[in-house]
Amino acid sequence: MMRVAVVTGGSRGLGLALTRALVARGWQVIIDARSPAELESAAVGLTGEGRVIPVAGDVADPAHRQMLVAEVVALGGLDLLVNNASFLGPSPQPALRVYPLEVLRRVLEVNTVAPLALIQQLLAHLRPVGGVIINISSDAAVEAYPGWGGYGSSKAALEQLSRVLAAEHPDLRVYWVDPGDMNTTMHQEAYPGEDISDRPLPDESVPGLLELAAGHRPSGRYRARAIEPGS
Repeated sequence: MMRVAVVTGGSRGLGLALTRALVARGWQVIIDARSPAELESAAVGLTGEGRVIPVAGDVADPAHRQMLVAEVVALGGLDLLVNNASFLGPSPQPALRVYPLEVLRRVLEVNTVAPLALIQQLLAHLRPVGGVIINISSDAAVEAYPGWGGYGSSKAALEQLSRVLAAEHPDLRVYWVDPGDMNTTMHQEAYPGEDISDRPLPDESVPGLLELAAGHRPSGRYRARAIEPGS
């Protein structure tokens, strides 16, 4: 039986790189993104022993999340949930004293509330043995970078939710993961006008995520590129 994964934000960056690796290894992967055209373009380029199921929509939308759940039910259950979709907020990142509160609400809704909502809706469909949840975090969740109060606080909240979830469900593997700086569209948006070509490609964070997806390590916080596969 093919293993089943949901990867939010799977049309580009880390989500796309991870999806590509999973499909190559025979997984059925449900991916989403807000742009239908971008999602379809990504799905066409994904080939391997597995298959990809694109579902366009906003992860903060309850109706869209229910569509993801319906796909999981149709496939008979879920082995891996990766909450990867994120919203950066304003660019460049503003200081907290002038941070627009209406944007902060959106940042928290996408980066913190939506992942928990999706976990709540999919928890009953995760395999009772071997089910894995990976919540993509950031070093901004634990470091006080000026200008990163909005995004960083949303990821800090996600990490605490992950810790509590792991304590409440010791039968599951719950990981909150810092993928490291990457050469992605979102990182470029965070540093407008700067050259970020020296950052690693998201593919370099994928081996660590695949290692966690196996579910052999204890629940906890990990840095993706610090994980040695097979160790």
